[in-house]
Amino acid sequence: MIRRTGALLIIFSLMLGCNTVKNANNTQKGAVIGATGGAVIGGVIGNNVGKGNTVLGAIIGGVVGGAAGGYIGNRMDRQAERIQEEIPGAEVTRVGEGINVTFSQGAGVYFDTNKSDIKGTSVETLDKLAGIFKEYPKTVILVEGHTDSAGSDEYNMGLSKLRAESVTNYLVRQGIDASRFTTKWYGETQPIADNATAEGKAKNRRVELGIIASEELKQEAIQKTKG
Repeated sequence: MIRRTGALLIIFSLMLGCNTVKNANNTQKGAVIGATGGAVIGGVIGNNVGKGNTVLGAIIGGVVGGAAGGYIGNRMDRQAERIQEEIPGAEVTRVGEGINVTFSQGAGVYFDTNKSDIKGTSVETLDKLAGIFKEYPKTVILVEGHTDSAGSDEYNMGLSKLRAESVTNYLVRQGIDASRFTTKWYGETQPIADNATAEGKAKNRRVELGIIASEELKQEAIQKTKG
């Protein structure tokens, strides 16, 4: 859980970013949020949520900001649009200079109960995603596995590990360089919905992706925007 002081800092930073970029496009938002709120939000999240290992923490914590952030944001805009076009079941969110993609039960990539193998429509989804990753090679991808609260903590941690690794391994087999991936798993420890309801549990059984700029893209952005 985020401590109260951390939550207040996040709210303040988000308010600042939203007020500044209310009428801006996503590229401009990437630049402004990176320059104003990213460092604060990234630091708070890094210190309070999953020891900095969450998708949101990775995206916000790695911002460049300024004109270079806008350059990166422009490329992330295009990649996010491609994902939305090709995979309508995915929940695609542009955050600062990165992209958060969430696949929950029945939406894009899903698994049978207690299973971790990729099959059915999940194959088609990941094939399309692999194609987009090939179009944008200067990004790195964080893959996270999550479960609902059914079952023991130990079992859910293991299941989330197997599912996250299944997604990563499948994408690598489709020709995406393994060095672009970081794979993590959290079991039931990071719910996004209420586990007391069937709907909430379905949302918590998910795989999340964080797409951020590689060091190569960051350096390119800095060089291209000098002066």
